[in-house]
Amino acid sequence: MSNATIEKSLILNASPETVWAYLTDKDKLGAWFYAAKVDLEPGQDYVLVDNPEAGSTDRKCWGTVLEMTPCTHLKYTFTINPLNGSLTTVTWKLEPVRGGTKLSLVHEGIEAAAGEAAMGLLFGLDSGWDRHLANLRASLAPDN
Repeated sequence: MSNATIEKSLILNASPETVWAYLTDKDKLGAWFYAAKVDLEPGQDYVLVDNPEAGSTDRKCWGTVLEMTPCTHLKYTFTINPLNGSLTTVTWKLEPVRGGTKLSLVHEGIEAAAGEAAMGLLFGLDSGWDRHLANLRASLAPDN
């Protein structure tokens, strides 16, 4: 596999400040991705869980926040159970556009982390990001 990097971009009908909150605020993360136990902070570990309001503590993904420049750049390590503790890297870039924000995602290191299982995991992560980004777009819709 020559390029096991997932890259996605979308235009959102919200300011960079609002999009930033949805990427880093523990409660807003749960509206489109998975809920966090704490807000994302530089140098801190994070854990995202599914359905915490029902008492679930099942980790969906976790890692460490590596870099944060508010409203412009966020980078963190990222792992899930199928990676058996191996880490990948997710980078978000926010750019203001007239009336909204261009949000770009780069998820890399999948092939190195997953080895022989990389292609199957790449397909799963790619479709998962599609679903989550669609949820983010819906969460930021003007009628919400």
